[in-house]
Amino acid sequence: MAQAARPQHGLLSFLDTDGKSHPVENAIAVSTLLIGLISFVTAYFPGLHLLSSWTGLIGMLGGAWGQLISATTGERFLLIIGLGASGVGFYLGMAHGGLFGGLLG
Repeated sequence: MAQAARPQHGLLSFLDTDGKSHPVENAIAVSTLLIGLISFVTAYFPGLHLLSSWTGLIGMLGGAWGQLISATTGERFLLIIGLGASGVGFYLGMAHGGLFGGLLG
């Protein structure tokens, strides 16, 4: 007998469209999005180039890993937005001074 799908009412239930719980994948997707937003926002302040470039790099690496293990389209959607924001933040941070700008040498 087929089992009826249980409706999920959690905050991130739109990420689990296959009816299964994916806590690790959801955490990576949400953290990539948040890190990407931090990188994106801080990239527009040249004095914060260290923060924007490092968070951008971390967001891109975490987002790439998240793409490899993601299970649903909702997770991939958040990961792509986070990856894009991380990329913009990383490259603008690099243009403003880079990962070590002024700290080494």
